[in-house]
Amino acid sequence: MKILLLILLSLVLGACERIETGEVGLRIGFDKQVNTTELQPGSFNQTIIGSVLTFPVRDIALNLDDMHPQTSDNSTLDDLDITVIYSINPAMVGEIYTTKSRAFHARDDQGDILLMYNYLTTVARSAVYKATARHEALKTIAARSEIEADTAKFIVAALADEKLDGSLSITKVQVRNIQPAKNIIASANAVITAQNNLKAKQVEVEIARKEAERLSLLSSNAHNVRYMEAKALQDIAEGVRDGKVHSVVVPYDFKGIINIGK
Repeated sequence: MKILLLILLSLVLGACERIETGEVGLRIGFDKQVNTTELQPGSFNQTIIGSVLTFPVRDIALNLDDMHPQTSDNSTLDDLDITVIYSINPAMVGEIYTTKSRAFHARDDQGDILLMYNYLTTVARSAVYKATARHEALKTIAARSEIEADTAKFIVAALADEKLDGSLSITKVQVRNIQPAKNIIASANAVITAQNNLKAKQVEVEIARKEAERLSLLSSNAHNVRYMEAKALQDIAEGVRDGKVHSVVVPYDFKGIINIGK
């Protein structure tokens, strides 16, 4: 008898679906009708009669890869990868699943249904293209945070237009990779190289100008020094002649003759 009870208990437990944290369930009756009353996380729900569908509702990651949006200067990006994290209002799971096209949804590797995943993929892709078109190709990398913010804003606006803003919420938008077109990068590098070469030439010209000024100043000063030396010798000679000078300071390179009188 105990063995029979254990077998029955194991069968009952094995025929139960537990709703995990971050999920909501819906019961499908034996008549294939969907009960729109949401089954809450932590609950065990028998599947002997009918079945239970599970829906992740929190932090669903939608990856958009290998996009090629056009920028404001009519350049096409080589690559843009972005991730959109969204959540489903748990209280709206039954309504979304029963009133929206099944083509709007997708299934993950565990067989759970990702509500509005395909629909949001289309909306998000359009939002990314609009956000990117606001920036020039070479400025898209620096404008990463702006593209993320604009993408989120455009998605939210599109959801509001479809009266879905109370059913879905955008948690985060993250740009994972931006690659401008290779020819744009090459052109930019060529411009930078030309600018650097021009700066180097300007520096060379400035150095040459300063050197010319220095040489000119030295040449001018040389004439002044020779004049001052001649004037000093004349003053000394006059002082000696008039008997006003009894000691004379002779320059180290003096080559003349001084007559010392009594």
